[in-house]
Amino acid sequence: MIMPVASGNIAARAQEPAPLLATVPPGTKLVVGDPQTKVALQLSGLIDEIPFEIEWTNLSGGPQTSEAFRARALDVGSVAEIPSIFANWNDLPVRNIAYREREDPIGHPIYRFGIAPGVEVKTLADFRGKRIAFSPGQAQGALVLRALQAAGLAKTDVTLVELPSTGDAYPIALASHQVDVAPIGGVLIRRYLNQYGADGATVIEHGLRDDPSHLYAPQWVLDDPAKAAALAVYVEFWARATQWVNDNPEAWVEGYYVKDQGLNQEDGEYLVELTGKQIVPANWDEVVARHQKTIDLLATELGYEPYSAEQIFDRRFEPLGATALAAR
Repeated sequence: MIMPVASGNIAARAQEPAPLLATVPPGTKLVVGDPQTKVALQLSGLIDEIPFEIEWTNLSGGPQTSEAFRARALDVGSVAEIPSIFANWNDLPVRNIAYREREDPIGHPIYRFGIAPGVEVKTLADFRGKRIAFSPGQAQGALVLRALQAAGLAKTDVTLVELPSTGDAYPIALASHQVDVAPIGGVLIRRYLNQYGADGATVIEHGLRDDPSHLYAPQWVLDDPAKAAALAVYVEFWARATQWVNDNPEAWVEGYYVKDQGLNQEDGEYLVELTGKQIVPANWDEVVARHQKTIDLLATELGYEPYSAEQIFDRRFEPLGATALAAR
């Protein structure tokens, strides 16, 4: 289990940063863990326009990127909402430098709650008394806590079963009745119903926002003027790649889901529909406010020390993605 640790003086680590350099100094290099964007940049041809060297690593998600940050082997990674929050609780100072969300987050959620075959769950209120798969330091874990809060339930009203949400671990746990409820996402939703629907497996909507997507970087990288300048340019290309995916769903299915990920055409089309369009907001005020609610909830439920969400956002980067799109 991830144990609460002292947050340290997070405020002291988030000093007012120096302005970003207008140009990237010659010889600057970034090590980037953002596999989806790499493919989008390649398919769109935008990768040839990036004016500095990038070493791409096939890393994504909080556990992998945090480990690479600690080893000083990665400059920036792509994650959801939770990793930057927990990193700072676990003495890894990181900050979010880019943000995107789904245009219709309720209609296009990342996760749905899978229900084990034969278990009667129609609404979040039906979670009472159920065994729920729980991964404390990951987005799925936070979603479980938010779902309980929305249903007016406490942790004591359910049994949280700690399981890492890697691969198809949650669908397997549901099918084998290790748990009654588990958040599952992406193509696993479709596969779970296809494999176990005949046995009575179901999924339900949660009606909550679960769509944040970030680039984040360690404080020591952001404190390096040359790397910070390169990150600013990368954020612009990241936003342009996001828009290219929105505008070219068929090419994205073929180039990413089929050729890069090895999925079939039908799965790729399903995932494009599941995602909908993604947008890059020019203002983070609402984003930071939502993060604050998440921090406060996790602190209360898991025994951590709350802190200001502003401390994990580097506002120097706030307008860059939207500005790059507006200039197209």
